[in-house]
Amino acid sequence: MQLFKQLDLTFPAGPMLVVLGRDFALEAKARELLRELKADELAASLHVEWNARLFSAAGRADFRRKLVSLNPRLREHDAAEIDRTLLHEVAHLLAQSRAGRRRVAPHGTEWRKACRDLGIGDESRTHALPFPIQRRTRRYLYRCPRCKRDFPRVRRIKRAVACLDCCRKFNRGKFDRTAQLRLAENVKPA
Repeated sequence: MQLFKQLDLTFPAGPMLVVLGRDFALEAKARELLRELKADELAASLHVEWNARLFSAAGRADFRRKLVSLNPRLREHDAAEIDRTLLHEVAHLLAQSRAGRRRVAPHGTEWRKACRDLGIGDESRTHALPFPIQRRTRRYLYRCPRCKRDFPRVRRIKRAVACLDCCRKFNRGKFDRTAQLRLAENVKPA
C-alpha cells in the first residue's frame, strides 16, 4: 500500500502566520460532534483543511471526499467564526450522509435539520465576512436557440447543456436537445 505524506505549506500574512493543509485539531472537534450524532462512518473518514484557493467562500464541503475546506482568511476573525463555518460545512456533509444516495438541496430542510443537531439552528446560508469578490471576464457567450436568451460564461461548456426555462416549458423539465446552448461568440477580454 502506497502512503502519501500530507504537505503543509506556511506563508507569512502580515503579523500572523497562515498554515495551509490539514488541521488535525478542527478535524478532531468535528469528528467528536459527528460521533455524538451517531454518524460514526462519516466521522471516521472526515478531513478538514485550510485551502488558499477559496477566495469569497468561507468554506466548502465535498461529500465524495469527506472533506471540509476552510478559507485561511477566517483566521483574521475570532475563533467563534471559524467554529461556526466549520459547523456549517459539517452540516452539509451530515445532511448528505443521512440522505444516502438521494440528492439533497444545499441549504434545504435536511441541511437545516443537521444545523439544528449541531447546535447552529439559526445558521444563515451565506456569510457576511468582508472577503473580496473576484470578478472574472466572461469570455464565452452561449445562446439558447429556442428563446434566444444569452448565457455568458467564464469557461467553455464541455458537455451538452440546455436552457432550463425552455426545458421546463417544452419538455416537462427534462433535457431538450432543441434548447441546447450553442456558442454564439467569443468575447475578447478587455
